[in-house]
Amino acid sequence: MPAKPFASSADLRETQQTFETLADGVYALTAEGDPNVGAIEGEDFLVCVEALATPVAACDWLTRLREQTDKPVRYLVLSHYHAVRVLGASAFDADVIVAHEKTRELVAERGKQDWESEFARMPRLFKQPESIPGLTWPTLTFSDRLTIPLGGDRGELILQYCGRGHTAGDVVAWLPRQQVLFAGDLVESQAALYTGDAFHHDWVAGTLDRVAVFGAETLVGGRGTIPRGHAAVDAAIAQTREFLQVMIEETGAVHARGGTLKEAFQAVHAKLAPQYGGWPIFEHCLPFDVSRLWDELDGIDWPRIWTAQRDREVWDALQG
Repeated sequence: MPAKPFASSADLRETQQTFETLADGVYALTAEGDPNVGAIEGEDFLVCVEALATPVAACDWLTRLREQTDKPVRYLVLSHYHAVRVLGASAFDADVIVAHEKTRELVAERGKQDWESEFARMPRLFKQPESIPGLTWPTLTFSDRLTIPLGGDRGELILQYCGRGHTAGDVVAWLPRQQVLFAGDLVESQAALYTGDAFHHDWVAGTLDRVAVFGAETLVGGRGTIPRGHAAVDAAIAQTREFLQVMIEETGAVHARGGTLKEAFQAVHAKLAPQYGGWPIFEHCLPFDVSRLWDELDGIDWPRIWTAQRDREVWDALQG
């Protein structure tokens, strides 16, 4: 059997973007499993959520958004630090770029390596990469909770840290009045999980429990479709939890009996593929997911930095 193309390097297809109005002045853009983005209207300003991989890609999103509103972007909220989510930030000309304090630490520690890693893994998302001016740095950080009054009768936007999960610094953006939750990559809906920088045991239990407590009517995850209605939101959270639980159980069993990382990958793949194998980025992510979980089981709490070289080594060992 020929080796699988590295990560998403062979995925050069055009995806169909879908602009959705979730509530009055609340918008999202999805693209068949590519990263989701969103925006919220304040009385005289905008809050944008996520920044995409390049300024040119972000400008395409902003062009769609400007069909709805010409309000200036006051806040750009970054749910976490991965390059495909943040490197388009300069296009927004935001007054304030908001993220968790751990996200800023991660940019300082591994921002350049992450940029190089993700560009090699997902080149299609980096539309005109030469437009990226450099690393994206938050200008406002917080540790637990930050509230943004939206003005008028629009209520407020609550940015909340729910615990370690997809990364050390994921935050969600909650609109209590509209019952809309932007969950970043803490929840996916009909899309596979990337967990290469994750804290699997924290995520599957306390962190997802805190996300569920919001009781959202509509949820925008990091990738995939947008579930509407409590049942659909609960199902997306349950899908995310099940994916993590299967990884933990299968990898843990192989690790406990003294098996190998390759055996763990094969066990997890066999268990997950029947349900999740056809979903976006499943084959791409799984080697990096299992490798990170194996590290956790070896007692490595803080994720090792992914470099372009390490990416290839793990891929060749597990998917080659």
